[in-house]
Amino acid sequence: MISASYHFPKGFLWGAATAGHQVEGQSKDSWSAWEDAPGRILNGQKAGLACDWWGGRWQEDFDRAAQTGQNAHRLSIEWSRIEPEPGRWDNEALDRYREMIAGALKRGLTPMVTLHHFANPLWMEESGSWEREDSPELFERYVCRVVEALKEDVNLWITINEPNVYMLCAYLEGVFPPGKRDLTAAINVYANLARAHARAYHAIHRIQPQARVSIANHFRAVRPETASPLDSLAANLMQRAFNDSFPGALRSGVLDLGFKRISIPEAANTQDFIGLNYYTLDQVRFNLLKSRDFFQTRRFPPSAEVSDTGFIANVPEGLWLALKWANRYQKPIIISENGVEDADDDLRPRYLIQHIHQIWRGVNFSWPIKGYFHWSLVDNFEWERGWSQRFGLWGLDVETQARVRRRSVDVYEAVCRENSITSEMVEQFAPEIFKKVFPA
Repeated sequence: MISASYHFPKGFLWGAATAGHQVEGQSKDSWSAWEDAPGRILNGQKAGLACDWWGGRWQEDFDRAAQTGQNAHRLSIEWSRIEPEPGRWDNEALDRYREMIAGALKRGLTPMVTLHHFANPLWMEESGSWEREDSPELFERYVCRVVEALKEDVNLWITINEPNVYMLCAYLEGVFPPGKRDLTAAINVYANLARAHARAYHAIHRIQPQARVSIANHFRAVRPETASPLDSLAANLMQRAFNDSFPGALRSGVLDLGFKRISIPEAANTQDFIGLNYYTLDQVRFNLLKSRDFFQTRRFPPSAEVSDTGFIANVPEGLWLALKWANRYQKPIIISENGVEDADDDLRPRYLIQHIHQIWRGVNFSWPIKGYFHWSLVDNFEWERGWSQRFGLWGLDVETQARVRRRSVDVYEAVCRENSITSEMVEQFAPEIFKKVFPA
């Protein structure tokens, strides 16, 4: 057997990612209200205590992360806790988040903080949510309060998680609150999210000039299913509208959806790095009957391994395409989410190693890739899919709150501690892909 390794730069960030509503529990926000209505969450499930982080169990999860070689963690702040009523600020909640950040630092975990991860305060949701004309100003006001409180300990900020996914799921597919299917509302919300990010970006830099600020953009890799020009047209439309539009606006100041352009000049040059969320790749075929889906049908490559609920296909080259795309922005790159739902933890070891190998390929080209955050540290509440999907390195028994160490913890720990992928690791944890990772 050959003996070789793929090394990462010194100081590379190795962590996991979490989000407030999904792990904290005891939430009173747009999602807790959404969960109360029948038919909205798979199997009628609710987040409930989630992973009980609001009850303090973030401490043991941070211990697990640090003890297994991680040196960073991405977490989010819940707007609903900081501003439970318009203009009323909860300083005790801010103190709780200060404690979490201090706990991360104490354990050697560099924090990356997300300021909006799909959930809104109830008062905002009930009064129009992101369709409100003043939503960017309201978001800026909240951001200023949080950044003033945490600026001594946090330098990495994600303003908004996956604005493209939020717009799609909440305003086109209707599976996130407020559950609309309205293209005009979706476009308005998308523009307001870009304006909100711009306001937040400038506000953070006023308060904390040395901060590094971006969004977490969900990149859904696409390629035409056939050589047909119509399939190429369908794939290009999806690429432009879903992947390119929002980060493009943060570079140029123009939100270009392919069929509509909106000028947002204040958004130009408002990303200090590229936050990249990647999970899978779609093959796209033109379909004249799918007008609601922008005349396209999507499916996974037939040869790809698929996760246990059919939600994600293991297509590592899609991450390579995502990194190649991100590198065009000539900014540092942080993979802010990447993972697979896999209750049996059979696919995840292969998925982890193969995707981290694609990151090393980018590093080997001297692309400025600075870190990787696995989704997720522990099983959590996966939005409209409830508890049906298990993304955690650690499993969670929802009834008892017990954590279950999966084999993937060992895989990721080996990578984090060595700051590399070695042939010995692959032989130990995923020998079936050895020749793919270390070809002769």
